[in-house]
Amino acid sequence: MAWPPEPIRTERLVLRASEARDRAAFMELLASPEVHTYLGGPQSPADLERETPAVPARWPGSFIVDLDGAMIGQILLRRATKHRPAAVGKLDLGYLFLPRAWGFGYAAEACAAALGWLAGEFPGEPVVLTTQSANVGSMRLAAKLGFAEVERFEAWEAEQWLGMRPGAAHA
Repeated sequence: MAWPPEPIRTERLVLRASEARDRAAFMELLASPEVHTYLGGPQSPADLERETPAVPARWPGSFIVDLDGAMIGQILLRRATKHRPAAVGKLDLGYLFLPRAWGFGYAAEACAAALGWLAGEFPGEPVVLTTQSANVGSMRLAAKLGFAEVERFEAWEAEQWLGMRPGAAHA
């Protein structure tokens, strides 16, 4: 797979590779207590300032979600390695959005576009998604995207939900 791919355009968003202009928004995303409520807590701004490269998150499977020229979130697609046995080796979807972007359907739009792109690159492969079962918004999004529950398990002192979406052939 060639990386980065051409930007993926939706009705309102662009999924693209990271650029230097995304650094401040990326650090805001990782330092946000709201974003990290179900992810073990935010990272410290001082640590982020010291550790974040000039062009953050520039690796295969990482898309910046861009609205009107500004980063509002990140989509991550990678092979699951540390999940439950049902997930290992499968493609794993992750996403983070700045709180100011919540409630507008951007996560659903961006994730659907990323999954569509993924179906073209890896036709027929299933995709997994893990979230805390207490994360109601993430659970709703998983259902909307076609993920079905595989199992629930305890990790990080909370109940986790593992869902799988069957592979789709690229149309």
